[in-house]
Amino acid sequence: MHAMRPRPPKLQRHRRLRRGSTVSQLSAAVAAVLLLSACAHPQSALQRIRARGELRVVTLNAPTSYYLGAQGPQGFEYRLASAFARQLQVRLVIEPLPDEAAMRAALRAGSADLAAAQISPDARWLQAGLATDNYDRIPQLVVQGRGKLHAHELGALHLASIVVRDESPQLDLLRSIKNSEAPDLSLVVLTADQPDPLEVVTDGDADYAIVDANEFEFARHLYPDATVAFTLPNARALNWIVPTDAVDLAQAANGFFISTKASGEFSRIVRDAGAESRGFDYADAHRFQADIATRLPQLQAMFEQAAQATGLDWRLLAAVGYQESKWQTRAASADGALGIMMLTTDAASTVGVKDRSDQWQNILGGARYLAQVIATIPNRIGEPDRTWLALAAYNVGYGHLEDARVLAQMRGKDPDSWNDVRAQLPLLTDEHWYSRVKRGYARGWEPAGFVEQVRQYLAVLEWTGSATLVRLRDPAALSPVQLAFETLGY
Repeated sequence: MHAMRPRPPKLQRHRRLRRGSTVSQLSAAVAAVLLLSACAHPQSALQRIRARGELRVVTLNAPTSYYLGAQGPQGFEYRLASAFARQLQVRLVIEPLPDEAAMRAALRAGSADLAAAQISPDARWLQAGLATDNYDRIPQLVVQGRGKLHAHELGALHLASIVVRDESPQLDLLRSIKNSEAPDLSLVVLTADQPDPLEVVTDGDADYAIVDANEFEFARHLYPDATVAFTLPNARALNWIVPTDAVDLAQAANGFFISTKASGEFSRIVRDAGAESRGFDYADAHRFQADIATRLPQLQAMFEQAAQATGLDWRLLAAVGYQESKWQTRAASADGALGIMMLTTDAASTVGVKDRSDQWQNILGGARYLAQVIATIPNRIGEPDRTWLALAAYNVGYGHLEDARVLAQMRGKDPDSWNDVRAQLPLLTDEHWYSRVKRGYARGWEPAGFVEQVRQYLAVLEWTGSATLVRLRDPAALSPVQLAFETLGY
């Protein structure tokens, strides 16, 4: 027998090389198949959202949709979209745009997953995207100036002048009423750069305006002479709009509406968003409106500078100053507090104020004192509770606030929650309770009322927005309505 000869090394290397080449070719083929499969089956809207880990929402900067408060984002649509993002387990990215046309453009361009801004979809919206189911209905109010004989029904709108925003759901509604029920209705349509319809009505330049009920709850703080005449028969339906190819996202939103209503979460969101408008007092709101126009222009720059120096929001400082002194430089209290922020001698000394009668020193001192109190609140307490608790301490003293927090804990409540602590503060007037805490008696109802009043003033300053406040800095600009109506030929 002949011995087997070993295979030449060169041939062995050649065969190994061919085996590797085959594997490489197979991998490339698999990759190509996967790529073709991905192209044949593109990701759905929900899959894209979950892949990027964020829900992109476009909205409007409005009190009923989204606005930046001193403690962060506010507004019903912001709250509802946040809950939807949590259900999808993604991050909410919300972008306020100038108008509805810009929102529709964002949907068409694919830069937004949904539009949420109290929308009643018309033909323009339905060309830009797909509407979800209705998630709420908003009553439509007929509003007129205070002191006039109240209308009670649609028949009163005959021969009346009604002012409304251009490209608004109310305009579509009024055109429908004019065509079907009141052909002699006189419509005055205002563009975005012209006065608010409620301002026009309260100035006496139109008989009526039509507004959403929830919007009116916010706006009447700024226009206290506007009053409700009656409610129109049909409420306005609200929808979200998603891109035309995002059927699965629309279905997910519809399921979200159903589940949140069943669980009670939707009602809580409505309640919390409504609470942002606070209680309304006609006389106080009327005075505040006037003081925004006459007093704030001389003080706003100082509030802004004090905010920059302390890291606080200037609107919060302005709200505290208004509650303390109604923005009166020479304000004084029976206990010796002076100035716009009503600094006591001790508080002024603490923050280095040498002359409490000096307007700038007084505002800056009040801002520094409030910043110190906020810094004293335990770090674990988040916003907005942290600020509300600090405001109570600013008013009644940090020690008494701590006593109220102790009472909250004693009574099984949350000492880190402003709502729970607020309920305990009045107990500091009751010997049964104040005898159990370190500092004893305090006029506990005062800080509770102080915080709520500051919150109301703050909310009005937040809702009005910087553009309105700039216009109100010039008292002569309070009556631009005549110019607007001359332009319209009314």
